[in-house]
Amino acid sequence: MSGGIMQPTPVSEMACPVDHSLLDPAVQDSPWDFYAELHEKCPVFPIPEMGAVMVTRYEDVRFVLTNPDIFSSSGRGGGGAKKGLQVDNAKRYQAILAERGWGHVETLQRTDPPIHTDYRRRLNRVFTPRRVRLMADHIDEISTELIDTVFERELGAASSGVGESEFVDDFAMPLPGIIIAEQLGLDRSDIRTFKRWADAMLAISMRPLTEEELLETVETELEAQHHLATEFELRRQHPTDDLISALVHSHGDDEEPLSMHELQNLMHQLVTGGFETTTNALNHGMWLLTRYPEVQERLRGDASLIPAFIEETLRFEGPVQGLARRTTRDVEVADVMVPADTMVLVRYGAANRDDSAFDNAGEFNIDRPDAHQHVAFGLGAHFCVGAALARQELVSGFTNWVDRTSNIELARPFEGPVHEPSLLLLPVKELPLRFTV
Repeated sequence: MSGGIMQPTPVSEMACPVDHSLLDPAVQDSPWDFYAELHEKCPVFPIPEMGAVMVTRYEDVRFVLTNPDIFSSSGRGGGGAKKGLQVDNAKRYQAILAERGWGHVETLQRTDPPIHTDYRRRLNRVFTPRRVRLMADHIDEISTELIDTVFERELGAASSGVGESEFVDDFAMPLPGIIIAEQLGLDRSDIRTFKRWADAMLAISMRPLTEEELLETVETELEAQHHLATEFELRRQHPTDDLISALVHSHGDDEEPLSMHELQNLMHQLVTGGFETTTNALNHGMWLLTRYPEVQERLRGDASLIPAFIEETLRFEGPVQGLARRTTRDVEVADVMVPADTMVLVRYGAANRDDSAFDNAGEFNIDRPDAHQHVAFGLGAHFCVGAALARQELVSGFTNWVDRTSNIELARPFEGPVHEPSLLLLPVKELPLRFTV
């Protein structure tokens, strides 16, 4: 997988025998057969509409993620993408932010070492393992509180012991939403506003936007930016014990404070990551429990299996299906010479379903000994900074639900696609449950 004598082929001229498109909402909704076909026939899949290629095999994904000098996180549009998908929209979006708020700058996820190392060091001071351990009891309290609310609403004085829940709204969104809001020092009663902000911040990278959607989305992000700017200045004058204050004061004696642009971009990543990833890991885990009732029974009989269930859920249906990189030079991947300055979609979800890495990768198996080797949280320098917090929220959520119910099933069949269209994530639209206590 190192450079060779082959000449790179422009993305528009790359041949591939697979006649499907990642831009098809049906493929985004259920990509598993598509991934399997790519593993066999076209592991480096050209997407000429985006000036991009998609890397799908486990070892190739690891190669990309562990070589940031070749596959950069900075300037990830790539030269080919300058003529690609919704680029004019993106430029206009950025121009509006720059004029009326703060245009996006590259921090953390969008930088490479050694610049990335400085941002990561500052975030590591905030997301410490000790801080997550100290949060465990409180996460349990929030989880219990949310389930209590559902049970009181649904069961009340009823003797049947059967109720229903729209799991996304009742639990999967509020649990990580409340936690991230509290940690950021924001009012937990406003989590639906924060969720609206997170959706807006992600929208332009998820799917093509209409003119009306673009203008509505940028207004929502501007609303978030100006609210957060006020919070930054308050913490600068009056430090508190929350993440916003920790970021504002994250510099050492020999470091410059983070600028307003940097703070806005870091908060963009923390807010979106705090809501979207854990929410959809909870959604997919619960959906899997409805599909595998025998797993429910095993977890109820032995709570020590819950961490293994979570790792297999992350491998099997990870909430982040992939992120992007940009080649800094011509590079060979899976016998394809990818040109310099090409966007590379690193497909975590496909890597985790690669039979060459996991035996019978298309089967859900909580006894899988190597499930923890998944790349659902990324790998290398950009391994998810909030992974420990996400795992703690998942453990708490599933432990409480299986402990307090005797059965969980779908309340009704899905009508239409399960997921919202997304190029990068796997966001569940709704999850109607029926539970028995």
